[in-house]
Amino acid sequence: MSVDHYENFPVASFLCPAPLRPAVQAIYHYARTADDLADEGDATPAQRLADLAAYREDLLRLQRGEPASPRWAPAVFDPLATVLRTHRLPIPLLLDLLSAFEQDVVQKRYRDRAELLDYCRRSANPIGRLLLHLYGIDDADSLRQSDAVCSALQLVNFWQDFSVDLPRDRLYAPLADCAAHGLDADALFAQQDDARTRALVAGLCDWAEQLMREGAPLVHTLPGRIGWELRWVVQGGLRIVHHLRRMDHACLRRRPTVGAADLPALLWRGLWM
Repeated sequence: MSVDHYENFPVASFLCPAPLRPAVQAIYHYARTADDLADEGDATPAQRLADLAAYREDLLRLQRGEPASPRWAPAVFDPLATVLRTHRLPIPLLLDLLSAFEQDVVQKRYRDRAELLDYCRRSANPIGRLLLHLYGIDDADSLRQSDAVCSALQLVNFWQDFSVDLPRDRLYAPLADCAAHGLDADALFAQQDDARTRALVAGLCDWAEQLMREGAPLVHTLPGRIGWELRWVVQGGLRIVHHLRRMDHACLRRRPTVGAADLPALLWRGLWM
C-alpha cells in the first residue's frame, strides 16, 4: 500500500490475506485522514475540531445506514461503508480514534503514565482490536496482549519523535517522569541534551519495552500470516528502542529510524520469537 507518510510498520502488507487487504486499507485511510485533520496544515485549533466533528458525523451517518457527505466519501467513507457492512466493524473503536485525535488538538502535556496510557487506549489500541475483529479473535487474553503491543508501539513512536514533537509544542513524556529526573517542561522544550534528559528517555524506553514484551506472546496465538506479521511489527518497535539505546537516548535533536540495514536483524529475531 502506497502512503504519503513515514511509517514504521507495514500497512496491508503481502502477509495480510488478500480478502482482508481492502478492509485494512479502509481502516488505515480512515485513521490516517482523521489524524491529518488534527495535525497537518495550518488550520486553527477551532477549525481542526470542527473538521473532526464533521468527520465524526459522517461516520455516524454510515452507522445509521445513510450516505456520508461528499467531502471525504470517495477516498474514506465509501470503502469504509463496504467494510462496515461486510465485517461489522465495532463503531465505538472508530469513535475512540476520533476522540484521541481531538485530544491531540487541545492537550499538549500529560500528568502521568496513567493519563498517557488512556490516550493510547484510544489512539492506538483500537487499531489492534479492529484487526483482531477482522480475524474473528475476541478472547480477553488476546485483546489484553494486543492492547499492550499497540500501546507500546505508540509510546515508542513518542520517544522516537521527541525531536519532531517538541518544536510543535507537544510533550508526551509524562510530567511526573520529568519531575522524577529533576526536569521541567521548559528544559525539554529547549531540547537540552544532558544526563538528565537521557536518563528520562532511558526510563521511558524501558517502560515501552516492558509493555511490548507483555503483549509479544500474542504472536503465538494468532493464526497463520497475522501471527508472522505481528512478529515483525513487535520487532520493529523493539528495533527503535535498540537504536535509541545505541545513540545513548540522545533523541531530543535527532530522530532514529528503522531502515534496510535493520532487515536481517528483524527477520532473524522475528523467526526466533
